[in-house]
Amino acid sequence: MLAAVAAGEMRRLDEDTVLSPGSAEAALRAAGAAVAAVDAVLGDGHARRAFCAVRPPGHHATREQAMGFCLFNNVAVAAAHALAVHGLKRVAIADFDVHHGNGTQDIFWREPRVLFASSHQMPLYPGSGQPDERGTGNILNRPLSAGDGPYLFRELWEGDLLPRLHAFRPQLVLVSAGFDAHERDPLADLCLGSEDYAWITAKLVDLADRHAGGRLVSSLEGGYDLAALAASAAAHVEALLEA
Repeated sequence: MLAAVAAGEMRRLDEDTVLSPGSAEAALRAAGAAVAAVDAVLGDGHARRAFCAVRPPGHHATREQAMGFCLFNNVAVAAAHALAVHGLKRVAIADFDVHHGNGTQDIFWREPRVLFASSHQMPLYPGSGQPDERGTGNILNRPLSAGDGPYLFRELWEGDLLPRLHAFRPQLVLVSAGFDAHERDPLADLCLGSEDYAWITAKLVDLADRHAGGRLVSSLEGGYDLAALAASAAAHVEALLEA
């Protein structure tokens, strides 16, 4: 399907997701970057943390369907690789994109070796992510409301999601790093700033340091105001380097 788009053509998979002739290569490279990052941090020790600055994003892609700008679920591919190739028993995925990672939830719904923790705005695309969507107990959905800002975001993670992640004792921490909860993002209504992304990144690095030998791989998800995206991604990477 991806390879079938001829030069000069565009193909629409849904209202949001369009294929061009370069989509297949870009999507394969994005998923491949996440796999290579996992290999790097689980390999000979020359790297402990990695950030994959990739497009297209991935967390809406399900087992069977590309959707929501996403073709392959990059973080899910990385987690599956860590389980199958590196033999890990516990992989955590933290997702702070403003949209719920429905694809990641779908893929790992019945996979107790993966703990998926998500904060996201509701109601908002794709419409999933209620707290009662729990999988086998390995899915943690914590919605925020339009207009919510740093205090509620930090309270949700500090008081709820992070303790659950620590209790899981992950051997690898994966991050779906979406920066569209920023107050300037045009596709949502949360009110975070780049300093909030630095804060959550430092918390996730601490999680990795305590339980996973520091091993953390982050993959870029959403972010649609370019200036806000640049500042937020820079704050995220600086926290990865400094923590």
